[in-house]
Amino acid sequence: MDNQPQSSNDRKYYLFALRIVGDFGATIAIPAVLGALLGKWLDEKYHHYPLFTAICLLVAFAITIQIIRKKAKRYGDEYQKL
Repeated sequence: MDNQPQSSNDRKYYLFALRIVGDFGATIAIPAVLGALLGKWLDEKYHHYPLFTAICLLVAFAITIQIIRKKAKRYGDEYQKL
């Protein structure tokens, strides 16, 4: 079997996919972690376990959905240009 290097076009697609995975992973993780930390801090400060954590996580989820939708559209447009 011939072990030819991948074409530069395949490499572009793989790098593009890795960039999307990393970007979406960070977009999902960062708001969730910040929401959990903020919620926990507020719960401890005002003694309302787990009210603020739940609220902050719901807000983080809503923000994440909006960001993902915008990025998905941008990445879709960029993919069409590849």
